[in-house]
Amino acid sequence: MQSRLRGTSLRHHLLAAALLVALTAQCSASAGQGEESSSETISLLATNGQPFPWNKMRLPSSVSPLRYDLLIHPNLTTLDFTGSVKITVEVKEDTGFVVLHSKHLQISKAVIQQGGGGTSPLQVLEYPAYEQVALLSATPLVTNRLYVISIEYAANLSESFHGFYKSTYRTQEGEVRVLASTQFEPTAARLAFPCFDEPAFKANFSIKIRREAKHIALSNMPLVKSEALGGGLLEDHFDMSVKMSTYLVAFIVSDFVSVSKMSDNGVKISVYAVPEKIDQAHFALEAAAKLLDFYEDYFKIPYPLPKQDLAAIPDFQSGAMENWGLTTYRESALLFNPKTSSASEKLGITMIIAHELAHQWFGNLVTMEWWNDLWLNEGFAKFMEYVSVNITNPELQVEDYFLGQCFNAMEVDALSSSHPISTPVQNPAQIQEMFDDVSYEKGACILNMLRDFLTADAFKIGIIRYLRRYSYENTRNEHLWESLTNICQSDDLDEGRLQGDGFCAGNQQLSATAKWYMHDELDVKTMMNTWTLQQGFPLISVSVRGREVRLSQERYLKGSDPSQSSQYLWHVPLTYITSNSNTVHRFLLKTKNDVLFLPEEVEWIKFNVGMNGYYIVHYEGEGWDALINLLQKNHTALSSNDRASLLNNAFQLVSIRKLPLDKALDLTLYLKHETEIMPVTQGLSELIPLYKLMEKRDMSDVENKMKGYIVQLFRELIDRQTWSDEGSVSQRMLRSYLLMFACVRGYQPCVDKAERLFQEWKESNGNLSLPSDVVLAVYSVGAQTPEGWDFLFEQYRRSLFSAVKSQIKSALTISRMPHKLQWIMEQSLQGDTLKTQDLPYVVVHVSKNPAGHKHAWEFLKTNWHTLVKKFDLGSRSIAHMVTGVTNQYSTWEMLEEVRGFFEALEESGSQLRCVQQAVESIEENIRWMDKNLDKVKGWLQRNHL
Repeated sequence: MQSRLRGTSLRHHLLAAALLVALTAQCSASAGQGEESSSETISLLATNGQPFPWNKMRLPSSVSPLRYDLLIHPNLTTLDFTGSVKITVEVKEDTGFVVLHSKHLQISKAVIQQGGGGTSPLQVLEYPAYEQVALLSATPLVTNRLYVISIEYAANLSESFHGFYKSTYRTQEGEVRVLASTQFEPTAARLAFPCFDEPAFKANFSIKIRREAKHIALSNMPLVKSEALGGGLLEDHFDMSVKMSTYLVAFIVSDFVSVSKMSDNGVKISVYAVPEKIDQAHFALEAAAKLLDFYEDYFKIPYPLPKQDLAAIPDFQSGAMENWGLTTYRESALLFNPKTSSASEKLGITMIIAHELAHQWFGNLVTMEWWNDLWLNEGFAKFMEYVSVNITNPELQVEDYFLGQCFNAMEVDALSSSHPISTPVQNPAQIQEMFDDVSYEKGACILNMLRDFLTADAFKIGIIRYLRRYSYENTRNEHLWESLTNICQSDDLDEGRLQGDGFCAGNQQLSATAKWYMHDELDVKTMMNTWTLQQGFPLISVSVRGREVRLSQERYLKGSDPSQSSQYLWHVPLTYITSNSNTVHRFLLKTKNDVLFLPEEVEWIKFNVGMNGYYIVHYEGEGWDALINLLQKNHTALSSNDRASLLNNAFQLVSIRKLPLDKALDLTLYLKHETEIMPVTQGLSELIPLYKLMEKRDMSDVENKMKGYIVQLFRELIDRQTWSDEGSVSQRMLRSYLLMFACVRGYQPCVDKAERLFQEWKESNGNLSLPSDVVLAVYSVGAQTPEGWDFLFEQYRRSLFSAVKSQIKSALTISRMPHKLQWIMEQSLQGDTLKTQDLPYVVVHVSKNPAGHKHAWEFLKTNWHTLVKKFDLGSRSIAHMVTGVTNQYSTWEMLEEVRGFFEALEESGSQLRCVQQAVESIEENIRWMDKNLDKVKGWLQRNHL
């Protein structure tokens, strides 16, 4: 799933169970909390007062599903549905009951059948706190026998974005049309049908859907036949699925239309969308075909289904979802119009499709055993985005953006509230919280580091072995590391094909790291466990004395308690270059301290070449001075990634008082000569937050000086930008970024040009075609007047293009008119013209606006319970709002207000990891401002600003 609990009510439970429920089912508990010991001794009571036969949140292993025969009949007028499911199960241990998941389903009948015999009724007991039902059998269920459980039920279509939910769209004529779609990951299949809703309970699915003739139905597998039932109803029968987890099941009932083509390897690929937008589906169709062919070739495992559908859903909470054979997307993540979509949108759509199609192997074919290892799905899919798009679409220059993913992960991972990549989780909220930057971005970054260390060829052989060994099965962390160890030894599943790649067949041209894996001197499992089983990342300190380089490692941790980092130790695959050698040298640091020797003395040394490693580096003594001087004299002596990483590392070191702020700001002076996108955007990412902290404190004098310094730093580069769509993707994205920054900061030449273009566009009634890469700057300037804002909103309402809507929506949130900012948040919550799916982004954007940050915080507090109901407590959407709205505050007053609000919530919201992150971020901001504000003023003054 590309970039996502539900509250548990205790009101219907008896007092005897209340304590247990409060302990084990609290939806806001932070990850890492296991089953409480009390669950072994306290009996639970079902809703009818009878004892519930199971007392754990995880399902028992005594019964396993083999096959589901599912019939669903949604009514898009009454917004409800009926269903029946027959589950063929195998009994692993003698038992008198079956426990499975069910949430908000009204079960009307449950029977069981064994062999060819008759059916016997099952008593149904419900325990909503665990989202479980127990089916009690009058006769024991015997080990090794197969039974068929039949259940009939009814439910309402969900009003949220998960389960089997309602979505709507408005035609150009103003007609509101309804469709129904699914989003089951991680724990919402149970809202659509009773099931064993855990990833290890894989089974085959045979699905039938009843619908009206004006609609179509889609599911994971191709349509086999449609039967007319009378009364205008049709029943669609879909082919039997491959063996898969419940969270990958999907079905849609809608009036979508499609475009299709065959991939080179014979898979039918189709893109579905609402009729008025199908002409925007062709880019995604071509991208999907190319990417699916790439993955089949790269993994050397054929895509196992006959078709791959991509559906654009009008209401969708996350970016996209990897349902096997029926991937689903936000419209903005799939639909593309060459005339209105920018270079960044083209790149984004391609990468999202690459992510979901990578999941067809990593996640669908091979699935993590439990959600604690979610990163095996998401980290790999995120990593493969870059591997695949770099090869299939080299013109998109995707390698320029991987670095930013690692910096994003480090921002979260630098806090004590972070978590290991592999973390114990139990309840749905804890599971939801795993869908974060640590599972996605950090997971991708450590895989990239490992690939760089093992070499791309060795890494590829290992992951192919992993996929072959565990196809249609479930895995844990160690299964991946075992597959990446001794890669040139024979494997029953290799079929000779890996040897055919030439890597293991006597190849003598191996890198300097070959000895570690060719002779099993490198223990991949031990090394990588240091990166997945402990949180955080290392800070490597480097001290050069002549030819001797002294190295030490410690955990990089923001905060006031350095003792928290003392017990951490990583196996760090270090890389470095020097003033005398551009050859990448390697050194595996396994201890707290070590020494390496250079062949000769050097002027400078740069570790973490290309920022391929997930660690930051501090250069002690004169190390930083040497690198700062190098950049000021000849910045291209280092790669753009190395320059960006130095900027990032320097400001990270300021936060933990390893480097004076003056030194980090001195480093930024070289940026007036910079032209590459990664160092420029990284420089802005380090400098802009400094004045953003000041905006929240009403320090206009120093704030304006800092803004002036940044504009002055990049003025020549800004002035060289053409107001066009010319150049490479990176050049176009840099242009969009710079012009947007300059116009919002009030750089007059930029504002004047944008105002002229906006006026021309407005006079054409929105028909003038503006260059797509500059429209955000133009719209943002236009949104500063009431007339311009109202005109933009009308264009938003009329447009069929997701790119245009996204650009206008961002511009509307940049307005300095507080009543407009309040109105747009309220409209997003209402969900009529502005979709509620976009509310988290609207609220966060308003919070970054000096005219809106107080309104955004009040909006979040006032509507908290509504937001939790819509988006789920623990979801990525809630986390985005909590951290995004609060992370630029830096006063004790706001710290107490934020902490007090969440502590007062009945859901114990203060225990959410995102709340802990928000509190830590404000505490860090307070420390930073207390220590560095005067230094900022002094540095700006010394530099005549």
